[in-house]
Amino acid sequence: MSTKILLRFLILTVVLAAAACNPSEDDVSLPSTSAGSVEGSSGADSDTPDAPDTPENSGTMNRNLTVTIGTVSFAALLEDNASARAFAAMLPLEVRMDELNGNEKYTTLSTSLPTAPAVPDMIETGDLMLWGSECLVLFYASFPTSYSYTRLGRIVDPAGLAAAVGYGSATVRFEPAPQRN
Repeated sequence: MSTKILLRFLILTVVLAAAACNPSEDDVSLPSTSAGSVEGSSGADSDTPDAPDTPENSGTMNRNLTVTIGTVSFAALLEDNASARAFAAMLPLEVRMDELNGNEKYTTLSTSLPTAPAVPDMIETGDLMLWGSECLVLFYASFPTSYSYTRLGRIVDPAGLAAAVGYGSATVRFEPAPQRN
């Protein structure tokens, strides 16, 4: 009798543990990939990790980006990786980003981007990251983390970013900045 109870308890524990490892729409500690909206986008659809430059993904990319929130614009710099190149191919992009945890804005992209997730240990104000392959996250506060993200870029001088995004949803426009000579 006690063996059956123990077996049922173990099975229940395994099932609950598996469910806890799978983020849901109600999980407030991770970016939800069901909220947010994209107002027009295009670009590559790939779940492949960052790869070395090949003829199909090589070339000079304008890594300079302008991030505009309301009437405030920030200079940003994209990483030199496949994820950032795929994101750059979607630009210009205007999205509604929703609030999460008092330190980030996020939206779900209509297109999956390549990923190369890593745990950054510390999120810095102005980091632009990808959680999963479709959740674009803009962090407006610094904090330690144990979650994995793919780094897309960062705002060069994030002073005033928290005030610009405010609390609640914010409309954010990402576009290539003019190239400097």
